[in-house]
Amino acid sequence: MQVFNVQGMSCGHCVKAITNALQAKDPAASVRVDLAAKEVGVESALTSDQVIEAISEEGYAVKLV
Repeated sequence: MQVFNVQGMSCGHCVKAITNALQAKDPAASVRVDLAAKEVGVESALTSDQVIEAISEEGYAVKLV
């Protein structure tokens, strides 16, 4: 599982937006969001760069932990 630090997440809508963005690129992706820790765990065939791009497109600042 790849873990990313994502700034700007604050609510369930944020979780849904990020999850949907990643699953649009990889429907089999497993996404775990921890709002308190500002972390998103992703188990997917996507590369870390692809995950960062998908989350960034939703308007969040993201980096690999």
